[in-house]
Amino acid sequence: MLDNYFPVLVFILVGLGFGIVPILLGRILGPHRPDSAKLSPYECGFEAFEDARMKFDVRYYLIAILFILFDLEIAFLFPWAAVFQEFIAAGEHVWFVFGSVMVFLAVLVIGYIVEWKNGALDWE
Repeated sequence: MLDNYFPVLVFILVGLGFGIVPILLGRILGPHRPDSAKLSPYECGFEAFEDARMKFDVRYYLIAILFILFDLEIAFLFPWAAVFQEFIAAGEHVWFVFGSVMVFLAVLVIGYIVEWKNGALDWE
Protein backbone atom coordinates (compact mmCIF):
# COMPACT_ATOMS: atom_id res chain seq x y z
CA MET A 1 0.00 0.00 0.00
CA LEU A 2 2.87 2.38 0.76
CA ASP A 3 4.24 1.76 -2.75
CA ASN A 4 1.15 3.44 -4.23
CA TYR A 5 1.63 6.62 -2.19
CA PHE A 6 5.42 6.87 -2.42
CA PRO A 7 5.40 9.12 -5.55
CA VAL A 8 2.88 11.42 -3.87
CA LEU A 9 5.07 11.61 -0.76
CA VAL A 10 8.14 12.40 -2.88
CA PHE A 11 6.18 15.09 -4.74
CA ILE A 12 5.08 16.71 -1.46
CA LEU A 13 8.61 16.61 -0.02
CA VAL A 14 10.14 18.12 -3.17
CA GLY A 15 7.48 20.84 -3.19
CA LEU A 16 8.13 21.67 0.45
CA GLY A 17 11.86 21.69 -0.26
CA PHE A 18 11.44 24.16 -3.11
CA GLY A 19 9.37 26.38 -0.84
CA ILE A 20 11.32 26.21 2.40
CA VAL A 21 14.97 25.90 1.33
CA PRO A 22 15.19 29.33 -0.43
CA ILE A 23 13.57 31.01 2.55
CA LEU A 24 16.01 29.40 4.96
CA LEU A 25 19.00 30.20 2.73
CA GLY A 26 17.94 33.83 2.48
CA ARG A 27 17.50 34.01 6.25
CA ILE A 28 20.88 32.42 6.96
CA LEU A 29 23.02 33.98 4.23
CA GLY A 30 21.30 37.36 3.82
CA PRO A 31 22.50 40.52 5.57
CA HIS A 32 20.50 41.77 8.55
CA ARG A 33 21.04 45.54 8.76
CA PRO A 34 17.67 47.18 9.45
CA ASP A 35 17.56 50.97 9.40
CA SER A 36 14.83 53.58 9.64
CA ALA A 37 14.08 53.51 5.89
CA LYS A 38 13.61 49.74 5.86
CA LEU A 39 11.38 49.82 8.91
CA SER A 40 9.22 52.73 7.69
CA PRO A 41 5.72 52.16 6.30
CA TYR A 42 5.56 51.61 2.56
CA GLU A 43 2.93 53.61 0.66
CA CYS A 44 0.29 53.47 3.35
CA GLY A 45 -0.13 57.22 3.78
CA PHE A 46 0.34 57.33 7.55
CA GLU A 47 2.52 55.88 10.28
CA ALA A 48 1.59 52.28 11.02
CA PHE A 49 2.33 52.29 14.74
CA GLU A 50 0.18 55.14 16.00
CA ASP A 51 -3.21 55.34 17.63
CA ALA A 52 -5.74 53.22 15.73
CA ARG A 53 -8.42 55.89 16.22
CA MET A 54 -6.47 58.72 14.61
CA LYS A 55 -7.90 60.63 11.66
CA PHE A 56 -6.33 59.94 8.32
CA ASP A 57 -6.73 61.30 4.83
CA VAL A 58 -8.89 59.10 2.63
CA ARG A 59 -7.77 60.79 -0.60
CA TYR A 60 -4.90 58.33 -0.91
CA TYR A 61 -7.34 55.41 -0.90
CA LEU A 62 -9.73 57.23 -3.25
CA ILE A 63 -6.96 57.71 -5.81
CA ALA A 64 -5.95 54.05 -5.44
CA ILE A 65 -9.52 52.85 -5.92
CA LEU A 66 -10.00 55.08 -8.97
CA PHE A 67 -6.75 53.81 -10.44
CA ILE A 68 -7.82 50.20 -9.96
CA LEU A 69 -11.26 50.94 -11.40
CA PHE A 70 -9.97 52.56 -14.59
CA ASP A 71 -7.07 50.13 -14.90
CA LEU A 72 -9.36 47.09 -14.77
CA GLU A 73 -11.82 48.63 -17.17
CA ILE A 74 -9.06 49.28 -19.68
CA ALA A 75 -8.00 45.64 -19.28
CA PHE A 76 -11.35 44.70 -20.87
CA LEU A 77 -10.07 46.17 -24.14
CA PHE A 78 -7.41 43.48 -24.62
CA PRO A 79 -9.82 40.60 -25.33
CA TRP A 80 -11.76 42.86 -27.68
CA ALA A 81 -8.61 43.77 -29.56
CA ALA A 82 -7.61 40.11 -29.80
CA VAL A 83 -10.84 39.01 -31.50
CA PHE A 84 -11.60 42.16 -33.50
CA GLN A 85 -9.30 41.05 -36.34
CA GLU A 86 -11.32 37.82 -36.59
CA PHE A 87 -14.54 39.84 -36.91
CA ILE A 88 -12.98 41.92 -39.69
CA ALA A 89 -11.80 38.78 -41.52
CA ALA A 90 -15.22 37.15 -41.21
CA GLY A 91 -17.02 40.36 -42.17
CA GLU A 92 -19.70 39.76 -39.56
CA HIS A 93 -21.01 42.29 -37.06
CA VAL A 94 -17.92 44.50 -37.41
CA TRP A 95 -19.80 47.74 -36.82
CA PHE A 96 -21.76 46.29 -33.89
CA VAL A 97 -18.57 45.15 -32.15
CA PHE A 98 -16.82 48.45 -32.90
CA GLY A 99 -19.84 50.45 -31.71
CA SER A 100 -20.16 48.49 -28.48
CA VAL A 101 -16.52 49.17 -27.61
CA MET A 102 -16.95 52.86 -28.46
CA VAL A 103 -19.92 53.01 -26.07
CA PHE A 104 -17.77 51.32 -23.43
CA LEU A 105 -14.97 53.86 -23.98
CA ALA A 106 -17.48 56.73 -23.90
CA VAL A 107 -18.72 55.58 -20.50
CA LEU A 108 -15.11 55.46 -19.28
CA VAL A 109 -14.37 58.95 -20.58
CA ILE A 110 -17.57 60.35 -19.04
CA GLY A 111 -16.68 58.75 -15.70
CA TYR A 112 -13.18 60.18 -15.89
CA ILE A 113 -14.50 63.66 -16.67
CA VAL A 114 -17.00 63.49 -13.80
CA GLU A 115 -14.27 62.45 -11.36
CA TRP A 116 -12.01 65.20 -12.65
CA LYS A 117 -14.69 67.89 -12.38
CA ASN A 118 -15.64 66.78 -8.84
CA GLY A 119 -12.02 67.14 -7.75
CA ALA A 120 -11.49 63.50 -6.86
CA LEU A 121 -8.17 63.48 -8.72
CA ASP A 122 -6.79 66.63 -7.04
CA TRP A 123 -4.07 66.04 -4.51
CA GLU A 124 -3.70 68.99 -2.17
